[in-house]
Amino acid sequence: MTALPQSTEKRLGLVIDLDTCVGCQACVTACKGWNDAGIGLSDQDPYGADPSGTFLNRVHSYQVAIPDGPAQVVTFPRSCLHCDTAPCVTVCPTGASYKRAEDGIVLVNEDACIGCGLCAWACPYGAREMDAAQGVMKKCTLCVDRIYNETLPEEDREPACVRTCPTNARHFGDLADPDSAVSRLVAERGGYDLMPDMGTRPTNKYLPPRRKGPGAASPLEPLLDVQASGIAGWLDRMLGKL
Repeated sequence: MTALPQSTEKRLGLVIDLDTCVGCQACVTACKGWNDAGIGLSDQDPYGADPSGTFLNRVHSYQVAIPDGPAQVVTFPRSCLHCDTAPCVTVCPTGASYKRAEDGIVLVNEDACIGCGLCAWACPYGAREMDAAQGVMKKCTLCVDRIYNETLPEEDREPACVRTCPTNARHFGDLADPDSAVSRLVAERGGYDLMPDMGTRPTNKYLPPRRKGPGAASPLEPLLDVQASGIAGWLDRMLGKL
C-alpha cells in the first residue's frame, strides 16, 4: 500500500463557485482536449447509439427546491479533490497512486497501475475513471504539465478548466497560503469541503450558490402588450394556431 506524506509544502487545488457556474461544459471540453495529447483519454463508439469514454472532469445539473424561495438549477462540476487523507492512495497495492509532498497533487503512475479499480472503490467522490482501452485508472492531474511549464506564458500556467471557464467560476491556487486569492475567496464566501464526514480533507473547495430572490421586472416588460401588425402580425396569428 502507498503511504501519504506527513505534510505538503503547498496545497494546490481548485475553488469552484456554484453561484456563477452555468453548466456550459467548457471546462469538460478543455480538460478532454488538453489531456488527449499523447496517449490521451479513450472513447468507445463516440458517435454511435451508446457512446462512452474517459473524462477527468464532469458537470452535473440538479434541480433544487428552496424553502420560501424560487426553485433553482445548480450545476455541480466534479473531479478529483486532491484530498489530504486520500483513500485512493492508501489502498493502491502497487504504489501507482501517490500524493506529492511538494504541492499535494494526487497523481497516478500509469506504468505501475494494474487497473484493479481499488482506488475507484475507495474514492467517495467518484473521481477515478477506468480507461477501457488502456486498462489503467485516470484522474484529474490539476494539469501538472501546464502549471509548471515555463515555456507557456505565465497566464496559461493554470489548469485548462480554469483557463477556459467563461464565467470565472473556477479558481486555482495554493490553499495552504491563507493570503492567497483562493484562500481569501473561501474565507469571504464560506467555502466548504465536499462530504466532510468522510474524513478525506479535500483540498478543493466549493463556494455555495447565493440565495435567489424574486427577479426584477424585465426592461422589456412594456413591450409585452404591443400587438404586432403587418407581416409580423400575420405570422404571429398563424403560429398561434399551431
